[in-house]
Amino acid sequence: MTPDLAPPAQHFWSRALANRSFFVGFIITAVVVMMAAVSYVWTPFDVTELNIAGKLKAPSTLHWFGTDHFGRDIFSMIMVGARNSIAVALVAVIIGIGIGVPVGCWAAARGGFLDEALMRGNDIIFAFPALLSAVMITAVFGPGAINAIIAIGIFNIPVFARLARGAALALWTREFILAARVAGKGRALITAEHIVPNMANLIIVQGTVAFALGIIQEAGLAYVGLGTQPPFPSWGKMLNEAQTMMSFAPHMAIVPGLAIVITVLGLNLLGDGLRDVLDPHLSRERT
Repeated sequence: MTPDLAPPAQHFWSRALANRSFFVGFIITAVVVMMAAVSYVWTPFDVTELNIAGKLKAPSTLHWFGTDHFGRDIFSMIMVGARNSIAVALVAVIIGIGIGVPVGCWAAARGGFLDEALMRGNDIIFAFPALLSAVMITAVFGPGAINAIIAIGIFNIPVFARLARGAALALWTREFILAARVAGKGRALITAEHIVPNMANLIIVQGTVAFALGIIQEAGLAYVGLGTQPPFPSWGKMLNEAQTMMSFAPHMAIVPGLAIVITVLGLNLLGDGLRDVLDPHLSRERT
């Protein structure tokens, strides 16, 4: 690996913490992730327990974010909803990286007809957005979080394939790659030892962007009833249930809406900060 493409590991955190976007994004993302992790073992109230007598309560010291039309504690639902949103988006990103990056690297290494065929296949997938893919998948297998993961993951594959192919094509012309070829290394070995490590920074940054988009897509699918199913709460489902109660219980929509906005903002700031930290040249240009 050439030293100019990735900052030394020992300087990463010092550079990262000095970057305002990374610091704010990291704090927001860490809080959301910890809230989701804690929900596995504890929530203030049981999200499946109905309390009709306490429905539509405004925020108070007992119920920080109020209660919904079934009397469920909204703060507890936000915690569990964060867990579901993160799980769906994370697995979808892993699917995109796990399939898209090898496909892109393979296309760049082989070139010719195979490269063209794979890229046209990506174009076909791009023609079907995640929501439309989920509708088709749901028509066959039924609604649920698993189908949402598949739909978003399939949409992520061509995104990472295009990114990996473009980065790999640029790297294949570099001198150290030519030296590796002269040394007798095959295309597969060069890709594993030199191409992938030198594009890892781009993949990581794009991963944070795809993660943020996955949160939005999961909320959108849940909003139309194709994502996480009851009794498990989802931010998108909470928005759907609140749309007819805005006039007398606005907190039901405001809280999950802010949860989505803040989480996506944190991930975007984290990705923007990572791009600056992992690309010293870009950081210097901005300053």
